[in-house]
Amino acid sequence: MTTENTSQRKTNSRQNAYQQVLNDDYEHRFPEDPFLEETGPNARVWRTYLAESSIFDENMIGEARDGLDAMLVFAGLFSAVVTSFLVQASENLQVDFTEVSANLLYELIAVQRAVANGISTNAVPASPLNPSTKFVPSTLDVWLNGLWAVSLSFSLVVALASVLIKQWLHHYMSFRSGTPGERSHIRQYRFAGFDSWQVLTIIGLLPIIMHGSLL
Repeated sequence: MTTENTSQRKTNSRQNAYQQVLNDDYEHRFPEDPFLEETGPNARVWRTYLAESSIFDENMIGEARDGLDAMLVFAGLFSAVVTSFLVQASENLQVDFTEVSANLLYELIAVQRAVANGISTNAVPASPLNPSTKFVPSTLDVWLNGLWAVSLSFSLVVALASVLIKQWLHHYMSFRSGTPGERSHIRQYRFAGFDSWQVLTIIGLLPIIMHGSLL
């Protein structure tokens, strides 16, 4: 118990010392407010808020952008690969006219041989494949194409969400004009929207969706 209390006191002491350094720094950086103007549009409190929030925003937005850039690159490459597989797999969902032509050509040759040998053409078996034959894809092909399509959809959703969120981040960090008080209110308004929409949570879900497309 004594060790825990000592550790806690040391942590609190370091935090208090760090906060004191910040307070001293801002007191030197920003002049003291005139009397009764402590909450005015150009007050020290707003300048301090902007200085602190800018450090927080740069770290938060920087980490978010790095993650989104990685997601965009991976989603783009993965979508290209999945698209090529989907195009090839989708051929099994339609009639292979090359095979139909080969069967009809074989039947035609068999008919010509029968005529040449004086054999009735009725004895020549009809081709199992012809343009009027009803084509039914196998269950395996249907499932494979469905899984490829779902995988491609997931990766495209990740790419689209990444682009939209990057635009949101750009707007969040865009220049804010006006007095320090006005800029502080604008920043807080944007952060409130950023937080209410759970943007960081959405960014955290994108890798999970991307992993789902790989399964």
